[in-house]
Amino acid sequence: MKLLEMTGDATSRLIDAAPPVPEPGEVIIQTARSAICGSEMKTYRGAGIAGGNSGHEAVGRVVELGEGVTDLAPGQRVGVSAVVGCGNCAECARGRYTWCKAARSRSRMHAERFAIHARCCSPLPDDLPWDEATLLTGDGMGVPWHTAKKIDRADINTIIVMGLGPIGLGNVLMQAHLGRRVIGVDIIDYRVDFARQLGADVSIKADETLIERLMDLTDGEGADVVIDCAGQRASVANSFLSARRGGIVVFNGESMEELLAPSRDFNRREIWAVGCWYYFMREVPEMFALWRAGLDVAKMITHRFPLDDAPEAFELFDRGQTGKVLLRP
Repeated sequence: MKLLEMTGDATSRLIDAAPPVPEPGEVIIQTARSAICGSEMKTYRGAGIAGGNSGHEAVGRVVELGEGVTDLAPGQRVGVSAVVGCGNCAECARGRYTWCKAARSRSRMHAERFAIHARCCSPLPDDLPWDEATLLTGDGMGVPWHTAKKIDRADINTIIVMGLGPIGLGNVLMQAHLGRRVIGVDIIDYRVDFARQLGADVSIKADETLIERLMDLTDGEGADVVIDCAGQRASVANSFLSARRGGIVVFNGESMEELLAPSRDFNRREIWAVGCWYYFMREVPEMFALWRAGLDVAKMITHRFPLDDAPEAFELFDRGQTGKVLLRP
């Protein structure tokens, strides 16, 4: 089968690989779509993955069942969660795999087939198109919805989204759909412009006057919520500076740096900080319901490539000249 190999230093290639074989409890998925996620760029630009890739958002059809799988059938359409829990703990029983102490992530989904545990598969409604399903069962919209639930308060009106990669753009679309006033911020013109198409009331390019402009846009008070989707030193600092007193800063962006000072960032302005990683399996039906209620997730998709052209797709994505990008074997 064909599989994308990340060869490191912002390069990739298609290789021939042996088809995956299911372990007990797993299924093999014939990929219908996979999506590129911003979190893949660190691996793509860095050392790569010998013999594979970091693809972790995909949908497709079940083609093979591993030992012990009884709740799925060959030919069934499914979306998958890339986070696999142990299946035996209290958190897994609640559908919160990301809180399982033994949780692990799966990838290699930029391929004609991939293996995944059966309990990470969500059957798709017959009328849900592949493109929309890819976003609704992946972190493309899963993270924005999981975030929205954490800030579900009637007193929240204005939200700044700091960083307009795919997760940031998903937050723009989600919060605009929920009726909030959204201000988008990024350093790339393409993404600043695209955020307006997804519902941002205002979208601006970050520069040395950013905080002054954000204060002007929020009557000198700051936003009720700032969602940091970049995980960079500057974006984290700007998120706290642009939140109002008593406001909320949500972390979607990944960072392992030590960036915060309790007195400066929290205590003296009584800021709430919220961590938000991936989504819960039990939230997938809720995302289907959002789509039925009019959440047009397909607006996020700007480019579609055949899997053979995945290297070109990654190069374009890496330059920040896309929204969500889908690959199709």
